[in-house]
Amino acid sequence: MARIFITGSADGLGRMAAELLIEQGHRVVLHARSQARAEETKRNVPQAEAVVIGDLGTIAQTRKVAEQVNALGAFDAVIHNAAVGYKEPKRIETEDGLSHVFAVNTIAPYILTALIAKPKRLVYLSSMLHQNGDPTLEDLMWKARAWDGEQAYSDTKLHDVLLAFGIARRWPGVLSNALEPGWVPTKMGGTKATDDLDEAHRTQVWLAASDQPEAHVTGEYFYHLRKKGTLPAAHDVVTQDRLLVICERLSGIALPE
Repeated sequence: MARIFITGSADGLGRMAAELLIEQGHRVVLHARSQARAEETKRNVPQAEAVVIGDLGTIAQTRKVAEQVNALGAFDAVIHNAAVGYKEPKRIETEDGLSHVFAVNTIAPYILTALIAKPKRLVYLSSMLHQNGDPTLEDLMWKARAWDGEQAYSDTKLHDVLLAFGIARRWPGVLSNALEPGWVPTKMGGTKATDDLDEAHRTQVWLAASDQPEAHVTGEYFYHLRKKGTLPAAHDVVTQDRLLVICERLSGIALPE
């Protein structure tokens, strides 16, 4: 039996993953962005061990999420599921001066990775759209470019793969992998999505808790339980390290050795 923390698990794929893990006998801690959402989550998933609260759009609240998780003790795995989608019609700036999409999708998983006591496994949700991400890491805050919500999302989903692979190199004792769940009809994916919703949450569950040898790997990218190729730039160690340096500078939080 494993103990697993899942970000963004009040609904959608995060909640689906939590319910499957609980069904398999694992202990699961969930996350919601507000007290109201946390109460709703407790009602919807009463078997969850706990629900931590915090808006991942701000550095201060993301820090508090990490503090709450650490106060609960050690975890076997963390699934970085929380994300905002590709439909934001305009650039939204957070209280920290960051693009909202970048803050939630890139900075938040970096901060939680840096501050939560190292688990045995880390799982980062990316997207097939990471293939369209910009590997130059220029203008991450979208201050010079005209806003493009889908491109901003694609960039951050590439960042999630870079984080997973960069952490896999830095922390050889931790299994760190990324995956794409497919384009599925969740609140984020929309009603026109064409992939199988029943398959979308299974890979993150498998990577977080499976005893199968195929899941005991690191620095890999998956789709529906199988390894899949990524944008080649995702494997560039200079780009990985550059993103980690940027995240440290913007968050003020260093990644532990």
